[in-house]
Amino acid sequence: MEMTRDLANPWRAHRHHLVGLALRMLGDVGAAEDVVQEAFTRLARTPDVDDDRAWLTTVTAHLCLDQLRSARMRRETPADPLDLTDQISLTQPPDADPADRVTLDQEVQGAMFVVLQRLSPAERVAFILHDVFSLPFETIAETLGRPIGTCRQLARRARQKIAAAESSSKTVAQEQHHEVTRTFIEACAGGDIVALAAVLHEDAWGLATFLPGTGFDPVLSRGPQDIIANLTRYFDPEVTMVPHPAYGRPAILSSRDNRLFAVLVLTIDNGLIHRIDAVVDPTANSPG
Repeated sequence: MEMTRDLANPWRAHRHHLVGLALRMLGDVGAAEDVVQEAFTRLARTPDVDDDRAWLTTVTAHLCLDQLRSARMRRETPADPLDLTDQISLTQPPDADPADRVTLDQEVQGAMFVVLQRLSPAERVAFILHDVFSLPFETIAETLGRPIGTCRQLARRARQKIAAAESSSKTVAQEQHHEVTRTFIEACAGGDIVALAAVLHEDAWGLATFLPGTGFDPVLSRGPQDIIANLTRYFDPEVTMVPHPAYGRPAILSSRDNRLFAVLVLTIDNGLIHRIDAVVDPTANSPG
């Protein structure tokens, strides 16, 4: 079918938002990318759209709901996008006090994803659209094809299940962390070195470890300039970076051509990134 719209501007403006939305619903980077691609394809064939972001969000949510229902019909479980995190080593720098060593609690890592898996497709969609992306229940009702009151009840049930699970974890959502993470992602995606440096503490450091068998030694970065130099080796506008809510600290999933190649875990204090722990699969990150 002939395309009728130029998607360059909407793609740049909304792709990361939509992939984040789809990833939270589907739990799979490749599936999320595919859904977003389909949403943009439909937008290209729909010339009369007043609000691209709202329209794309609704279509993406509806496509995700279809996939979730289909997966449940086949008794399939969505893939866990955090497989790479098993390889993350949160080693302290050589001069750190061993008493200050910080490790990720494995239960905290997967807590949110496990709970989302336990929700029904409708509960998951209602909760994510309303509580995560702040969409009104009127829009959610159109997506789910159910009354507004029912959608409120679905979101309430999902919220109760998640609250019950979070009561036994240490996961803390902080608005400041969300803002720093968003700025970090936008700076990496746009190659904005100035913006990237602005969110890094002057004493920031990072450790990148690579999957076994890839032949790469760990890379330790000290200071903003060293971190930026190493980041720009792996991240460009073709890389999709989305935050993930399943950590006590902010985490970012990075993919290229629908393949997850890196997980970054940020340590943020007073609005600045003090540390970046990363695990990288270089075989899945080959530009062009």
